[in-house]
Amino acid sequence: MKKAFLNWSSGKDAAFALFELQQGNDFSVEKLVTTIDATSSTVSMHGLRKELLLQQVNAVGIPLHLISLDGFVPVEEYNRIMKREMDSLKAEGFTHSVFGDIFLEDLREFREEQLKKAGLTAVFPLWKMDTQTLMRDFLKAGFKAITVSVNAKDLDRSFCGRIINETFLADLPEGVDPAGENGEYHSFVYDGPYFKEPVAFRRGEVSEKISGAPKKDKKQKSLGKQPSWDTRFWYCDLLPKHQKG
Repeated sequence: MKKAFLNWSSGKDAAFALFELQQGNDFSVEKLVTTIDATSSTVSMHGLRKELLLQQVNAVGIPLHLISLDGFVPVEEYNRIMKREMDSLKAEGFTHSVFGDIFLEDLREFREEQLKKAGLTAVFPLWKMDTQTLMRDFLKAGFKAITVSVNAKDLDRSFCGRIINETFLADLPEGVDPAGENGEYHSFVYDGPYFKEPVAFRRGEVSEKISGAPKKDKKQKSLGKQPSWDTRFWYCDLLPKHQKG
């Protein structure tokens, strides 16, 4: 079996990608890799507290490799940090890097290009799956997830902090991808078929956050070909069960 690490966002796509690989015998996923915002100590883009991430990974039972980034960083700096981390993982004998991406071609090309420089191969178990079917299969497999951040451009406050189930999927407005593959929403998986136990948490406050877009230098390449940056998001602060707040 090929030794692989999985880029673990703490959300549904990464969780289901791991599930799909576990159904076969081609890959042995021996490490989860997560990017953390060093300033807030939360999972990048998800706003999930590090403590809940650690509880989640402990329940999954696969070692965690954390990569710390200071908020928005220039693309060149990001690439330098990731190259260093990928070199470290390759030195441990890893040959493949797994992603939960489904249909973002530009992002896939970017990932493959960067990994090739490190001598690693990208793997996309969910690639080109129908997202409506994917989400129903995700729920049928026994996964449980909650939305932790939503793009205010696509979804209103009521969708933040909601359990993802058939009702949630039916309530999504027309044009919103069922799996949030265009960045409409991000999630936290708190239970599933390979979890030793559910992750205990409670909902905290839902708040709107406006993030500043990174300033692009004329010589700087973008991560993909996004025409603009969305800056308004709703975040649901999930709290460990024992924590007050």
